[in-house]
Amino acid sequence: MRVAIVADTHGVLDERIAAWISGCDLAVHGGDIGSASVLDALERRVARVIAVLGNNDVPAKWLPAETNVLTRIPTQAELELPGGCLAVIHGHRFGGTRERHERLRMRFPHARAVAYGHSHQLVCDQEAIPWVLNPGAAGRSRTFGGPSCILLTATHSEWRVEIQRFSNSRSDGASAGNAGSKGGLSFC
Repeated sequence: MRVAIVADTHGVLDERIAAWISGCDLAVHGGDIGSASVLDALERRVARVIAVLGNNDVPAKWLPAETNVLTRIPTQAELELPGGCLAVIHGHRFGGTRERHERLRMRFPHARAVAYGHSHQLVCDQEAIPWVLNPGAAGRSRTFGGPSCILLTATHSEWRVEIQRFSNSRSDGASAGNAGSKGGLSFC
């Protein structure tokens, strides 16, 4: 099963990320979605979409016509995938960077991995189970080097994580709807 993990879009899903995750079995959004249009863009590319609310996913920060969507989005999700559970939460209530991973592991000890957002910082912490994964920002806001996401491939016997970060440059065709140039693909 191929699972795209994104977060912190704040109303804009980078088109290169949308193209890169196209065809995944599942997309998971770790919160601060910012607009129903982000969920629509994911649903056009991926078979199934699961999202959780972030601290900015509140009626005052969404278009009035879209606020009804917020009532259907949970604050956390636990997904049974081949080989284990993926927990998803925005992470804004788990302290600062230093203690956040420890607290997420304590909150979801049964999970194989925990995906979160909030910090906009791309992180792939596999030092202990559950892994703690932050895909960084998949939009335009505070991308710290460029929009990024994580692809989790889950089988009953193995989980594998790929990181994708695109260039921060807006002149590479991102706004034109093509894939642009990849900034960096790595495995962890």
